[in-house]
Amino acid sequence: MAACSDASMAGIIKTHQAFPKKPSGLQFDDKSSDSLKFCRPPCSDRVSPVPSCRTQSRTQNNHLKVLEKVDQNDGEEEVEEKEQEQADDVWLKLRHEAELYVLEEPILSTYYYSSILSHESLENALANHLALNLCNACLPSETLNEIFLGVFREHEEIMVSVKNDVRAVVERDPACISYVHGFLNYKGFQACQAHRVAHQLWLQGRNVLAILIQNRVSEIFAVDIHPGAKMGSGILLDHATGFVAGETAVIGNNVSILHNVTLGGTGKASGDRHPKIGDGVLIGAGTCILGNIKVGDGAKIGAGSVVLKDVPPRTTAVGNPARLVGGRDNPTMLHNIPSFTMDHTSHMSDWSDYVI
Repeated sequence: MAACSDASMAGIIKTHQAFPKKPSGLQFDDKSSDSLKFCRPPCSDRVSPVPSCRTQSRTQNNHLKVLEKVDQNDGEEEVEEKEQEQADDVWLKLRHEAELYVLEEPILSTYYYSSILSHESLENALANHLALNLCNACLPSETLNEIFLGVFREHEEIMVSVKNDVRAVVERDPACISYVHGFLNYKGFQACQAHRVAHQLWLQGRNVLAILIQNRVSEIFAVDIHPGAKMGSGILLDHATGFVAGETAVIGNNVSILHNVTLGGTGKASGDRHPKIGDGVLIGAGTCILGNIKVGDGAKIGAGSVVLKDVPPRTTAVGNPARLVGGRDNPTMLHNIPSFTMDHTSHMSDWSDYVI
């Protein structure tokens, strides 16, 4: 019986070694990411020895359960590693691009060093950059830096949104030439991150401080977002000048909004009184969306529109007052996510015979 069990174990080990698991890890093109390589000990994907006795069968079943558990744990580890690699990717790209810019423009070496290269993490660099932009004679940058950094470190979900916002700027705006450009120079991105801090302070009951940050953002970036407004992840405020969002406004994930957009109320009514914007929505420049109405997921609002009623998902609303392209009963449905395509003029012929 012992010989039978030993033979089974040898067969399992031999079969286990026949199927080594390949190392996993996301590779980056830039040289700064060479150090990010992840490997795990090999483990078998499949074990199927034929049992020759009852004890051997029980032994094999036990080992199969162990190996299945190992494979399951490896799969979970792979997902966690990929998520961590993607998170680190933004910071690595920022540092790598900053190093290249120092070589390209040595006169800016001090600027890039103090803004990015001297910092140990994305949290530190962002807190420092926001503090320097929003400080004044009565509100020192050191004080603001401490506030921003404290919130970033305590709330990992905010940093996840920060990284998604950077990617959104680079991927959706053809004018953005690099991660460094989006991070340091896009006031829409900076206004979003300052708002995330203000919103967290608002939730903690630190309303005076939250409103102070809102006021500084409004003065410096010309973006006025009430600290009570809720904002998702992957947000692009393109140009951003003149963007206004009220206290009970809600913005979903992966939303793209252009300049001079208002998410406002309809008067002096209190309570829940501002728009709710779904995921993947594109809102054109100069648009006013007023009242406690919902813009459905994947909808598109044409530039200069005034929206006073709900907009169904995957439809286009245009005009003043806004009407659905294709009509209310049979609206033209969008097949792509408009916030990703950034297409502002599709289906124009379905709505108007406009010519020049």
